[in-house]
Amino acid sequence: MSVMEQDSAGAPARASLLNDPKARGLFYQVILIAALVFFGYFIVSNTINNLERQNIASGWGFLGNTAGFGTNQSLVEYAENSTYGRAIFVGFLNTLLVAGVGIFFATIIGFVVGVARLSNNWVVNRIAYCYVELVRNVPLLLQIFFWYFAVLRSIPGKRDKWSLFDTVHLNIGGLRLPKPIWEPGSQWIGYALILGIVLTIAVSRWAHKRQDATGQQFPTFWTALGLIIGLPVITYLVTGMPVAIEHPNFVETGPILRQGFELNVGINVIPEFLALTAALSIYTASFIAEIVRAGIQAVSHGQTEAAHALGLRSGPTLRLVVIPQAMRVIIPPLTSQYLNLTKNSSLAVAIAYPDLVSMGGTVLNQTGQAIEIIGIWMAVYLSLSLLTSAFMNWYNQRMALVER
Repeated sequence: MSVMEQDSAGAPARASLLNDPKARGLFYQVILIAALVFFGYFIVSNTINNLERQNIASGWGFLGNTAGFGTNQSLVEYAENSTYGRAIFVGFLNTLLVAGVGIFFATIIGFVVGVARLSNNWVVNRIAYCYVELVRNVPLLLQIFFWYFAVLRSIPGKRDKWSLFDTVHLNIGGLRLPKPIWEPGSQWIGYALILGIVLTIAVSRWAHKRQDATGQQFPTFWTALGLIIGLPVITYLVTGMPVAIEHPNFVETGPILRQGFELNVGINVIPEFLALTAALSIYTASFIAEIVRAGIQAVSHGQTEAAHALGLRSGPTLRLVVIPQAMRVIIPPLTSQYLNLTKNSSLAVAIAYPDLVSMGGTVLNQTGQAIEIIGIWMAVYLSLSLLTSAFMNWYNQRMALVER
C-alpha cells in the first residue's frame, strides 16, 4: 500500500496547507502582526480619547513655550526665559556629562580593584574583597544619599573652604576650579590637540603592524602622551600663551552675606554632581571589579608561565599578555554595566541634580504633557543604550581572536 496518495492521473497528491510547516508558520505570523497592529491602534486611540475628555492638549507645540524656571548647572546658555525644549536639552547634556564621567572613573576603579582581588598580598586582597562585598550590596539610592547628605554636608559652609595648593577649593557650595579664558589665537591649541589624537591613532596602528611583523615593541604610550599633551603645550607657547586663567575669588571680609566665593568666577562643580558621580562610579566599579577578576582568571595559567619563561616580570605579563586575552571575556558584561550606569543616573532626581528626568519632570508638572515627556525619556535612554552597545560591540569585534 502506497504511503503517499495519488490523484486520478497517477501524480502524487499535494499535502494539505494545514500540514505544510511553511504555510502554517506564515499564517501564525500574519495573525500575530495583525493582533499587534490592532492592539497598538486600540492603545493610541483610547489614549487620545481620554486626553480629549480631560481637555489635555496633545502634541509637541509646548516645547516652544517659555520655561520660567532656572537651573544650577547648564552646559549651554540657559535662562528662565528659555523654552521647554531648551530645558530638556540642558537636562540631556547633564545626563551625558554624569554618565560619561561616571563610566570613566568606574572603569579605572573597577580595573584596579579587580586586579587587587587577585593580589598575593593578603591585605590588598582583603581590602578589595571587602570593598566589593560592601559596596555592591548596598542600594545605589542609599549610597547617593550617603555622599550627598552625609559626606558633602560635613564639609565647610559657604563662608569657609578647604583648599589644595590655593587653586582647588571645596565647600558646601561645590568644588571651585580655575577657569580658562580663551583669547584670540587659542583655537590653534584645539587644532594641535586634534592633530595629536590623529597622529596617535596612526602611530598606534603602525606600531601594532610592526610588532606583528618583527616582534619589536614601540613605546606607544609615551609617544601618545607626547603627541596629545606635548603638541598643544608647544602650540600654547608658540602662539604667545593665548589662554588666561581665571581663579575663583573668595571674599573673606565685608558684610557677612557677601562673604564666600564670588558668583560666576571660575568653574563651580555643584555638590549634586559630585555626589551623584561618586556614588555611580564607586557602585558600578564594584561590579566591574568582579568582571575583571573573572576575565583574568579565564585566561589559562600557562600563558603567565610562558611569559615568565620568556623573562617578563609580573607587571608586563599582566599588561601585555593576560589583560589583552581577558578583554574578550570582560567586554560583553562590561557593556551591561555601562548601560546600567547610564540608566541609573536617572536617580539624580532624588538629590535635585538637573538631569533629563529632573528637568523633564519639571516641564511635565508645568505643562501636563505626560505622554510626550515620557516618550522623550524613553527615546533618549533607548538611543543612549543602543549607541553604547553598538560601540562596545564594535570594540569587542576588534578584540576578538582572528583565526589564520
